Amino acid sequence: MKKILEKSYDTLTTLVQRRLFKTPARLSMVTFLLLISIGTFLLCLPVSSKTGSLTLINALFTSTSASCVTGLSVININESLSVFGQCVLLCLIQVGGLGIMTISTVLILVAGGKASFAEINLVHDTYTHSDSRSAGSILREIFLLTFFLETLGALLLFTRFYPVYGASRGAYVAVFHSVSAFCNAGFSLFPDSLEGFRNDFIVNLVISVLILTGGIGFLVIAELRNNFPVNKRTWKRLSLHTKLILVSSLVLVFGGTLVILIMEWDNTLAGMDPAHKVLASFFQSVTLRTAGFNTIPISTMANQTLFISIIFMFIGASPGSCGGGVKTSTMATLFLLGLSRLRGQSCTAAFNRTIPEQSVTKATNMIMISLFVVIIGTILLLMTEVGRIPHAESRGKFIEILYETVSAFGTVGLSMGLTETLTSAGRLIITLIMFTGRLGPMIIAVAISRKELKHFTYAHEDIMVG
Repeated sequence: MKKILEKSYDTLTTLVQRRLFKTPARLSMVTFLLLISIGTFLLCLPVSSKTGSLTLINALFTSTSASCVTGLSVININESLSVFGQCVLLCLIQVGGLGIMTISTVLILVAGGKASFAEINLVHDTYTHSDSRSAGSILREIFLLTFFLETLGALLLFTRFYPVYGASRGAYVAVFHSVSAFCNAGFSLFPDSLEGFRNDFIVNLVISVLILTGGIGFLVIAELRNNFPVNKRTWKRLSLHTKLILVSSLVLVFGGTLVILIMEWDNTLAGMDPAHKVLASFFQSVTLRTAGFNTIPISTMANQTLFISIIFMFIGASPGSCGGGVKTSTMATLFLLGLSRLRGQSCTAAFNRTIPEQSVTKATNMIMISLFVVIIGTILLLMTEVGRIPHAESRGKFIEILYETVSAFGTVGLSMGLTETLTSAGRLIITLIMFTGRLGPMIIAVAISRKELKHFTYAHEDIMVG
């Protein structure tokens, strides 16, 4: 009987390993689910709350939002969660931002063990675009860089929070916001996010730099460090990936700053002096794509600004970073594809380099699948939050729900005030969208697929387009 049980256990273990850990994508999906489950359990404990235990749905929503570094919240973090609960939240943000599998790989390497092939592949797929470096060296650099930047950010923020909150509370608030900013989470201990510090240049600039470094990708940071200072000579040595990320990020940040400044000059920026208007516009442009902090009220923005914000949130951060969205390089590739076709070119090129057709196909697929997720999510939320109410009686709801959906998918965390009023069904839908947006629709599609693609093509036949 004992041998039968042992054999059954070995068979079950082998089956689980083959099914759940067959690919890095599936491994990543399972471990994120495990992280969310642990976070939900801890947040449900009475010790995590100041006013009784959180409900299961609220704990699941908060855990998912923190693990997926989104920032949407159905509770007031400072008033509802105890110090223990806030520390749990901070740990979920840190682990979720860097990726639970990369952390487990580091622990294995430090302990002298050997990382699995799937773990090594996951590290390469997440943080690099080549196999030229070992997983151990990549992860060591990531952790050292993260620790250095978060520590430096916390020290700088402490200089501003100490006069207001004192030494211990000021240090705690500084560390929390530094980690939240670098991981692009957007969680804040203040009920109005950072609106109370909209005119503080140090707080705004430190948070912005942390968001940008956490959202630009570790490979880009490593290349910039190795080729510092960046000039005409060193620029040529940068990879095409890094060049695309830098240019697209700069265009989005400064383009967004200009757009917000113009559209909100006499609206949410009214009453501020020009320097502070530029500061608020710059900060919002930086945080729009993935971080979720805000220094100006989102719900009172003009419709055109909200529409631009939705586009920015959909784009998100860069590959191999703590941020979400379809990624800057994906949109840059799609833009270059359209530009090359308009010029009559058969290949997609940038900076005197040709982008492989495989990368172009991945970018196109990513955009299409992501649009599908956003559309379905918006429709489901319209059904649960609006129902069959006529349009005339629900004006403004559509853009609020679309904004919430894209914010959840892009793991941004900004809201027009809809999050706390969501129904239980709506909260579950947003939870699923956050999870999908963090891992990426294509990763989840690969993770749950069981059959390999058939390597054959059908006969060609033209169709009329346009």
